[in-house]
Amino acid sequence: MSVAPTYPGVYIQELPSGVQTITGVSTAVTAFLGYFMQGPMNQPTQIFSVADLESTFGPLYSGSEAAYGIRQFFANGGAQAVVVRVAAGSSAAPVPASIQLEDSTNTVILTATASSPGSWGNSLRLAVDYNTTNPGAAFNLTVTQVDSSSPPNTLATEVYRNLTLTPTDPSYAVAVVNSASALVQLTLVGTPTTLPVPTGTVSQDVSGVNLSTLAASGTQLTVELGTTSLGAVAFATAPSNLTELASALQTYLQALGTPPALQNVSVALVPGTGTSVYLQISAVVSTPSAVLTFGGQLADDLFLNASGTITNAQQYALGGTAGPYASNSETGTDGSQPDAAGLIGDPLAKTGIYALDSANFNILCLPDVMNLADTAAFAVISAAETYCQAQWAFLLVDPPQSSAGGAGGSDRDTLTGIQDWLAQNSNLRSSYAALYYPRPQIPDPLSNYRLRSVAASGTIAGLYASTDGSSGVWKAPAGTATPLVNVSALTYQVTDPENGVLNPLAINCLRSFPVYGNVCWGARTLDGADQIESQWKYIPVRRLALYIEASLYQGTQWAVFEPNDEPLWSALRLSIGTFMQQLFQKGAFQGSTPTSAYFVKCDATTTTQADINLGIVNIVVGFAPLLPAEFVIIQIQQIAGQSPT
Repeated sequence: MSVAPTYPGVYIQELPSGVQTITGVSTAVTAFLGYFMQGPMNQPTQIFSVADLESTFGPLYSGSEAAYGIRQFFANGGAQAVVVRVAAGSSAAPVPASIQLEDSTNTVILTATASSPGSWGNSLRLAVDYNTTNPGAAFNLTVTQVDSSSPPNTLATEVYRNLTLTPTDPSYAVAVVNSASALVQLTLVGTPTTLPVPTGTVSQDVSGVNLSTLAASGTQLTVELGTTSLGAVAFATAPSNLTELASALQTYLQALGTPPALQNVSVALVPGTGTSVYLQISAVVSTPSAVLTFGGQLADDLFLNASGTITNAQQYALGGTAGPYASNSETGTDGSQPDAAGLIGDPLAKTGIYALDSANFNILCLPDVMNLADTAAFAVISAAETYCQAQWAFLLVDPPQSSAGGAGGSDRDTLTGIQDWLAQNSNLRSSYAALYYPRPQIPDPLSNYRLRSVAASGTIAGLYASTDGSSGVWKAPAGTATPLVNVSALTYQVTDPENGVLNPLAINCLRSFPVYGNVCWGARTLDGADQIESQWKYIPVRRLALYIEASLYQGTQWAVFEPNDEPLWSALRLSIGTFMQQLFQKGAFQGSTPTSAYFVKCDATTTTQADINLGIVNIVVGFAPLLPAEFVIIQIQQIAGQSPT
């Protein structure tokens, strides 16, 4: 903006520098597609730790190759991953657990559905109470995830208070819960004017109970859970007030049964209209549809077996037996392990690998390919290589193992097996992919830490991230300086002569050396076989090129619609040249001077008048990549005896 001087003096104006800074993109954000017990389907989710993984996709599961791969990724130096949950692309898709809640007239008013498909949702319980600021119009909802213990342990709890079923109310249950809950989603059914029935066993009004008579000799409360008698309760001393009554009753109930069946029971005082007060007895039990029933004189005194008492399921269980005042429960299922259709997905529906269209990633891992048959694995790897090329990403190939010993091929953990598989699938050779052999073996916490053979991609992706962070993307992610973490053994011990057979085929070997342990001992793309003589033979060269391409693509967007003439060309040369100079100073290129290491051309020789007429500006960037020293040759010469001088 120009200055309009109005008085004699000095005017100061800040001007833009004209230099558009290009920032390098990330290089080691790794995408994992795989099978998980829970989590959103076909939606990319960023995670930064194993804790993030478990909070979204559930605990470690033996059927999830991707879960083991992601743990190896973080163990070996990975910092950021993008996870996509997939399953078979058939009718055996995962189903979310759900249940419908009713009011006191058995009219359905709410549907509660697990936040993601899977059998994990069958462990969700809902509890309802009216202990609110407005008992006649609002309710509290407690969502609990439990395990399979008896009685169950609580894994997670969410509490939502003073909810209503009025869509225009700020405390509208559907809006409040759906925006905050990681466990359930609610759907309103119809236009209800009533509330869901409270869970547990709810007494009649106890505000007028004669507390002094509750400790009379022989006065007992008999308790049954379902058809099982748990024993009897008797007050040692009479409570002095209703709060003491509820606390003492809770203590007595928690001790019933062998082992205690009601150790998680709670007894609450729930206000009603006016001065009325109710006892609400709720328990987390193994069978949530089981009903707590009470008998004896104390049951009469506390109005726990009187006419009109609401005797309900202790909790509403998603996916379980519906019980009183709940119906149409649907059991959650995990679906089938991913097949080729599930992993590849649909580009229009954004499923499978195409779910990554909205994510930024640099490396792609598909550990579940390890369990596919040969034909399906070929289809997935081929599609993934094409996708990675379009996304400036790099694929770590896990060869299939399910055909081992069968008609489809020999054992891929053997030397001949991996050679035969690559020979039979030579069309998979690509400079956007790499293959590692053999598979790592890691301690499995789900099997008393016995060794488990896992896909190599997760471990290698972590190695890429570690190397990028310490040395740069132009450094080969291999060598004794980067041992494989949490890898106890390898499925095959490759020798030097065997390594000499596999390396020319572009099969990167994982080796075990004394002192150094298990290390990566190869850095070739699948296009790096000696017979091919590709300029993209080495992984660091390909990944450096991808890094430069993606960085320049994002860093030159400002040039779109600028006047296509020398000022623009000069600005582009300056911005790109500055970026390339920074890489040169970090040691990313060959050459002792910038002119021998890289060049940037954008002028009338690259952009002709015809290009200008078409709205095109051409930029030519060249660089001299560093090639890894695969073969270190030491020449030793013996000095012959010399005649004395």
